[in-house]
Amino acid sequence: MAFGAPSFAEPPADADAVLDGLDPEQREVATALAGPVCVLAGAGTGKTRAITHRIAYGVRAGVLPPMSVLAVTFTNRAAGEMRGRLRQLGARGVQARTFHSAALKQLQYFWPKAIGGETPRLLERKVQLVAEAAARCRIRLERAELRDLISEIEWSKVTQTIPEEYPVAVAKSGRDAPRDPAETARVYAQYEQLKQDRGMIDFDDVLLLTVGILQDRPDIAEIVHRQYQHFVVDEYQDVSPLQQRLLELWLGGRDSLCVVGDASQTIYSFTGATPDHLLDFRTRHPQATVVRLVRDYRSTPQVVSLANGLLAQAKGRAAEHRLELVSQRPGGPEPVFTEHTDEPAEAEATARQIRDLLGSGVPASEIAVLYRINAQSEIYEQALTDAGVPYQLKGAERFFERQEIRQAGLALRGSARAAGNDAAVDDAVGLAGQVSAVLAGVGWSPEPPAGSGAARDRWESLRSLVRLAEALAAARPRATLADFVTELEERAHAQHAPTVEGVTLASLHTAKGLEWDAVFLVGLTDGMLPLSHAKTPEQIEEERRLLYVGVTRARKHLSLSWAVARTPGGRAGRKPSRFLDGLRPGSTGRPARGGSGGSGSVERGSGGRKPRGPVPCRVCGRTLTEAAEMKLRRCADCPSTMNEELYERLRDWRMTQARELGRPAYAVFTDVTLMAIAEEEPDTERGLARISGVGPHKLRQFGEDVIALCAGRHPDELAAAANDSADDIDSDTDPDSDTDAAAGGASDGEPDPFDDFLASAGSPAPSGPEEPPSA
Repeated sequence: MAFGAPSFAEPPADADAVLDGLDPEQREVATALAGPVCVLAGAGTGKTRAITHRIAYGVRAGVLPPMSVLAVTFTNRAAGEMRGRLRQLGARGVQARTFHSAALKQLQYFWPKAIGGETPRLLERKVQLVAEAAARCRIRLERAELRDLISEIEWSKVTQTIPEEYPVAVAKSGRDAPRDPAETARVYAQYEQLKQDRGMIDFDDVLLLTVGILQDRPDIAEIVHRQYQHFVVDEYQDVSPLQQRLLELWLGGRDSLCVVGDASQTIYSFTGATPDHLLDFRTRHPQATVVRLVRDYRSTPQVVSLANGLLAQAKGRAAEHRLELVSQRPGGPEPVFTEHTDEPAEAEATARQIRDLLGSGVPASEIAVLYRINAQSEIYEQALTDAGVPYQLKGAERFFERQEIRQAGLALRGSARAAGNDAAVDDAVGLAGQVSAVLAGVGWSPEPPAGSGAARDRWESLRSLVRLAEALAAARPRATLADFVTELEERAHAQHAPTVEGVTLASLHTAKGLEWDAVFLVGLTDGMLPLSHAKTPEQIEEERRLLYVGVTRARKHLSLSWAVARTPGGRAGRKPSRFLDGLRPGSTGRPARGGSGGSGSVERGSGGRKPRGPVPCRVCGRTLTEAAEMKLRRCADCPSTMNEELYERLRDWRMTQARELGRPAYAVFTDVTLMAIAEEEPDTERGLARISGVGPHKLRQFGEDVIALCAGRHPDELAAAANDSADDIDSDTDPDSDTDAAAGGASDGEPDPFDDFLASAGSPAPSGPEEPPSA
């Protein structure tokens, strides 16, 4: 996970050094310090890097006084990561908080002056009070109904809807209310009364009350304006109307505002979030600098191609402004699509694949299993336990609040204060050895406990401290135990947790903002993704964006799976998610666009239905199962009839085509497809079309050249024809495009609504792939 990697590098020497390693668009973000700035940043494009370097550059250059900067985001984790990065860049003193945290701090400070008396107690969990309010209204609620009611109250707060106006607001918004709006309004009103009677406020009240104070008290607003003069808002597509109003009051008519977001990652509309504030930014700020980040440094071309293809089928306003990502990484394995007979088989197969990845050297902390709803986690917890694979549930207790970490902190501080007089560390060698010796007193041992569960979780937490000590010692050989304690305290303050070793289990919503080397997207059936209660076009599109978020969490390995039945022997009536139509081989629909990889390969789990008849080896007759073997129509070990001289001509021609089109070579044809062509040596378009990997789209664009090469012509003779057709491949999209149709991340030729938008702002178009900046 991105925020877990320790970094002990010295801060940049000066302001100019802060810009080292940024790509051209990131550098433009970092140096745009005046006026409003809008950063349209796709998944994996380094948006956090860009905005933290912008803040650090402004601070180090003396343009932005650190105490005058307020950076806000939506999760404590993201705020902690931002604080950690700013600290590493030498920009201490900048406030990086969530909306709620920043508002709560101001509310507590100004309450005595604005309201008088003590600040009301903060209600951290609504569930008990909402249940009591419902009981007083003589309404009995099941647990799921209680959650739904809490969600409605929270939506009402962020849309600034009072109880009496709730039924009308629901009707106007078209919101699919989970129960009778009049009934919900009664419980909502009773809940508000109970809070008032007991001198309490909830988190949503924090924003409402802060807005109220800043609106009603110009003198207090002036104090805030003097304190904070420059604002940065991350994940701006998730801003609610209430948060937008608070931001406007903080700004007080000024325009020193930088916002960052991606409309295609709007997945919290049920909380009141809307991408409209991001999409309308240029309308509100006509002179804004707008920068688009599309260079994807996270994912391989294959993953990016699938992500782009998923969005290519999207509809609605957010889809009109989608960002076409361009992978900057080397090629990797194709995404794997797998169908299973039932959910237990899917979970067991996932656990086996994870165990294989662990055996190949992929760390457990770099693997995630993502699902649509939390209820899906149980079967994967069991499967991983049975397979002996450690895991952690995302959304559990914060790292520095865990009991074992608190105990470890006390022990380490005590040993550091002893300054060499602690017998526990007398024989320890090096910083990591000293930390290990101290942690032995709170239950740490080099050998993990058997099995999983709480004992394993505790061991993994302590192990992460030992690994952090090893990293600090490697970076600073003279670091002492006191230095390590200081590092821990700074990380705890910033909520910058070290990585805990274990496969992550998380919902797609919880996974937002994270990334892993390997991601397993499971349970991808219609009715689960999209959920069955997603009825309107807007709701369906948000479900599609949720899958897009899941796909873009993967750096290299991506697996997508579904089960046709829930239980063994159950009715096999489920269908794979409609969002995979046209993306998984064997399905119909629009092809993937952009990126630099194919649309993936399909594997079938035990008992799965075959999409087509068996493919026999044309040499030995054995039934083929591997995708590459099926494309060649022979076993990998069987003798090849490949014309090697033709294969080299094809490779030379492909390189020329790729250079002319500004795409990776495999985006023209993969090596396996070229091998198949060199073995078959087709002399007609019909013969060429029979080769797997040569679909109608590529047949039209490259067929004449390939047949000419098979007939003996040299690539140089075809150069003119290649130049003539170079533009065509960008402008032609075909619904029957084959699995090799990897467009290399370039534009597909359709007009981008943001082209004029960005050109008028002076934002340079991204150039072709280059070496990624240092992480």
